[in-house]
Amino acid sequence: METYSFLREVADSWGLLALFIFFIGVVIWVFRPGSTKTYRDTANIPFRHDDKPADPEEPRT
Repeated sequence: METYSFLREVADSWGLLALFIFFIGVVIWVFRPGSTKTYRDTANIPFRHDDKPADPEEPRT
């Protein structure tokens, strides 16, 4: 068996399985208990200065 054919067979079967398991792991990590606060804080970053917007005349540093 050629090296290319062997690697292609491995990637077709085991590679798909490995990527699927990785995907499931990421989904579980994102929806784990206790992560809500972290993601809520990150989602609200654009709205932190709604009561006092930045002055457009002030130079940015």
